[in-house]
Amino acid sequence: MKKVVFIDGVRTPFLKSGTDYMDLMSYQLGQFAIKGLLDKTGIDVNEIDRVIMGNVISNVRTENVAREAAVTAGIPVKAPANTVKQACISANQAIANAMDSIQLGRADVIVSGGIECTSDTPIGYTKEMRKKLFAAQKLSSPMEYAKFATTLRPSDFLPDRPSVSEYITGRTMGQDCEILAQKFGVTREEQDEFAVASHVNAAKAFENGYMSDIVPVQLPPNFTPIAKDNGVRGDTTYEKISKLKPAFDKYVGTITAANASFLTDGASAVLLTSEEKAKELGLTPKAEMVDYAFTGGDLYDELLLGPAYAIAEVLDRTGLTIDDIDVYEIHEAFAGQVLANLNALASAEWCKAKLGKDKPVGRIPLAKINQWGGSLSIGHPFGATGGRLLTMAANRLIKENGKYALLAACAAGAHGNAMIIKKYEA
Repeated sequence: MKKVVFIDGVRTPFLKSGTDYMDLMSYQLGQFAIKGLLDKTGIDVNEIDRVIMGNVISNVRTENVAREAAVTAGIPVKAPANTVKQACISANQAIANAMDSIQLGRADVIVSGGIECTSDTPIGYTKEMRKKLFAAQKLSSPMEYAKFATTLRPSDFLPDRPSVSEYITGRTMGQDCEILAQKFGVTREEQDEFAVASHVNAAKAFENGYMSDIVPVQLPPNFTPIAKDNGVRGDTTYEKISKLKPAFDKYVGTITAANASFLTDGASAVLLTSEEKAKELGLTPKAEMVDYAFTGGDLYDELLLGPAYAIAEVLDRTGLTIDDIDVYEIHEAFAGQVLANLNALASAEWCKAKLGKDKPVGRIPLAKINQWGGSLSIGHPFGATGGRLLTMAANRLIKENGKYALLAACAAGAHGNAMIIKKYEA
């Protein structure tokens, strides 16, 4: 089994849906990220064996968006590309697939990461209208078309609006987070404080030059560089957001627009290689990829509790403990979701009932989590966040002189992922 190393990673600025990336297609964001990675690492494109990217919202014209992004970014067509889809951990899965390929010796150099442009979400017609349009493909004469037109009704032209909800349960993630927050005793005050910290930390990290993973994007007609995330509010205060009304449960709810992540456009790209190939190419790795775990859970009661299960599993797999980890990067779908997962891991009762453990996994200190901001402030492009988590974890390990970092995320379908990396030492 070959040792897999992380060379470096980049991302486009993460922007709120409907803002400056509004006119772009998903593959174009991926192109910016991959091109930025190639420029930053200086890798010879002919050395790249494969491209694996995550994506959630597909455009039918670029169904395998990894291929269009790779080719337009300058990667030779001989390098195959495939797109991975697993909701909010799509990039995590793409990275894990890359790790497996390199470990098994099927590839030595892989570009991975993810792409999401929610501003380019395909909006279709209702099922009834689609059936009519499908049947219309057989029409040929003017009379047949005229007869078809008489079957159309104004309601047929109403859009079939996409919904960010769980198909099996019919609930939105916000509703599920309300259930989770109540189950694990997470208060509105705790969630708002966590959200404020996310914005303040992100703003400070940018001011201090820590967001070195961002590659500026220039768009026509003025080509003014977009060089920072536009969702970060460094002046956010607890007093301001505590006045907001609940978004999902107006009576006893605790989740608001401020302590929940927002729809985001963006892309990330990371370069993974075998250790021996890195040495051959003169590349200096930032981290060693240690191990990962993917889990599935109860869709009705624990939809967003995947990180707790995955963190427990990956720690068991590696023999490490909570205290062994110096840096944590945990995806912030909601402040309540992160805090509920932390409470679960610290609960003797939950760890006994769900994990079969005689004692809690442990309490992860907030001082180790997302110290450069998280999805609540930076944003969450569904298919791309995993690439940001990996790059930020590696950069924090170096900056904070740590040894091990753990990144984790929840996803629709009650999935979870956790991954451990180690600061590289030659």
